[in-house]
Amino acid sequence: MAVEAIKTCLVVGAGDGLGGALARAFAAEGLSVCITRRPRHMEQLEALATTIRNAGHQAQAFGLDARNETEIIALVDRIEREIGALEIVVFNIGANVWFPITETTARVYSKIWEMAALAGFLAGREAARVMAPRGRGTILFTGASASLRGRAHFSAFASAKHSLRALAQSMARELGPKGVHVAHVIIDGVIEGAFARENIHDIDARLGGDEILKPDEIARNYVWLWKQGRSAWTHELDLRPWTEEW
Repeated sequence: MAVEAIKTCLVVGAGDGLGGALARAFAAEGLSVCITRRPRHMEQLEALATTIRNAGHQAQAFGLDARNETEIIALVDRIEREIGALEIVVFNIGANVWFPITETTARVYSKIWEMAALAGFLAGREAARVMAPRGRGTILFTGASASLRGRAHFSAFASAKHSLRALAQSMARELGPKGVHVAHVIIDGVIEGAFARENIHDIDARLGGDEILKPDEIARNYVWLWKQGRSAWTHELDLRPWTEEW
């Protein structure tokens, strides 16, 4: 099969929770999935890629500092050249931190902004660069409660997530008429994963009662966004457990 005919999905930030579920979900749809994390997590990333390949699907792992403009440009060019045309790009870097405002250093604030906002801009821009000329493609950004409101001790995180949401809104208006679907997904609540299991003592009971967001259920919604017809595109989707307070 020619490279041009192979549809690919790039997941920027494929961890053990939602990122991994997104990679598995899009791979199951027949896309060749490219997954990234920072180079120090390559062992876990390769394990995820192996799991996807063992299920009969296509997956490749790439170490990436998503804040680095040169690296993200090179990765998108490599995928387009060697693997296939990017059909979907999912930006899924979290960067959730807790700091009182008086203990939030300039370094902390800048780093969180780089991870959750600047990296989102770079991934979104590079996706647009290759998708818009083809007149098709989907760019999805993972947001959070902090995308809508700032809580105490989350000044850095909320500021970065507000920025990412504004980016998604601007891109949706610019790229929609060019055939590229851009959507921002607000994840309001705790997501099942290693962090949740380490910090919530009654997690099994809460999972049994559907009180915690399950990655596979979230991923189904991302796939649905990708499959939407352009006569009725969703540009922002709000997901939360049935017991979560607004």
